[in-house]
Formats: sequence, C-alpha cells, structure tokens
Amino acid sequence: MNEALEASSQAHNDDPLSKHHTPSGFSDRLAFRLTKLLRFFADLFFAKRYGHRAVVLETVAAVPGMVGGMIRHMRSLRRMKDDREAIHTLLEEAENERMHLLTFVQIAQPSFFERMLILLAQGVFFTSFLFLYVVSGRTAHRLVGYFEEEAVYSYSEYLAEVDSGRLENVNAPQIAIDYWKLPADATLRDVIIAVRNDEAGHRDVNHQFADNYS
Repeated sequence: MNEALEASSQAHNDDPLSKHHTPSGFSDRLAFRLTKLLRFFADLFFAKRYGHRAVVLETVAAVPGMVGGMIRHMRSLRRMKDDREAIHTLLEEAENERMHLLTFVQIAQPSFFERMLILLAQGVFFTSFLFLYVVSGRTAHRLVGYFEEEAVYSYSEYLAEVDSGRLENVNAPQIAIDYWKLPADATLRDVIIAVRNDEAGHRDVNHQFADNYS
C-alpha cells in the first residue's frame, strides 16, 4: 500500500504540469502569498467562467515579460554588457501572452465591464510590477513563476470542464490555428492544451530567472 502511494506521489512529482517551487526565504514567501491572495479574488469574481478569466488575466500576464525585457534592456545599456538572450526570452514571453489574449477574446467575447476591468487591472499591475522589478528583480520573477503555476492549474480546470461536457468544445479561432500551427479542425480543447504548455514553460523560465538573478 505504501509503495503504491509512493509511486503515485512520484508520478505526480514527475508530471511537468504539477511542478511547484517551494518558497524559500522572505521574498519567495511574499510572492507566493500575494499570488494566492490574487487567486482568491480571481476565483471569487470569475468562478467557472474560465474563458472570461483568461481574457482578463492574460491581459495582465503580458505585462511582466515586457517590463522585465525593458528594464534588462536599459540595464544592458548602462552596464555596456550583453543581456540579449534574457531580453529576447522575456519579450517573446510577452508576445506569447498577448497571443493568448487575442485568442480568448474571440472565444469569450468580453463584456464592456470586463474591458473596463482590464484597463484598471493593467494600469495598476504595470505600475506595481515595474516598481517591484526595480526594487527586486528576483522577487518579480518569482512572483511570475507562481502566477504561471496558477495559470497551469486554471487551464487544467478549464480543460476538465470542456472534457466533462459542461463547456462546449467549440472550434478553435483561426488566429490560434495559425499561431500554434494546429490542425484545421482544431477545437477549444486543443487551444487550452497549447496555452497550458506555454504557461508551464513561462513558469519554469521565471523560476529559473529568480534562482539565478543578478
């Protein structure tokens, strides 16, 4: 019995979609607690409206990569040292998150209220994250790593709703088919899996940036 439980636990830990960085130190715990607080409010507001949740949160998710890339670009100029790989990685992350947004806008069709919420959330988050990155780039990347852990979890929940039939498995928008090079008959399920894989990649990259930040 214990061997079966250990095997099950090991399989779970080996699952790339279940990876979690255990907080270590004050900045990690701060980033983790803030992420859980924001998750609580997101769950409260959106409940199981996963498409609408994706639209609002992907608008915010596209901010960190752009902010991080911008600050590292300016730092590279000041120090006169190359940081090309990190800058490009962060800017590609921002572009990828933007494509997530443009995809889910076509699927969920956000309301006027949600569009106003996006304006507010983006303005507040951009300013706050810029300040955080200037003060502690390590904490900023750790925060994004935890954000992406929650994104992977949310998209797994979204996928479960589609697989159960509680949400219609509609056709994938053409923008998603073109961007991820999906089959012509791709569905929402295929899109969710592609986006979830992207978020898992961003999670790992940002935790790595936090571990090696200098």
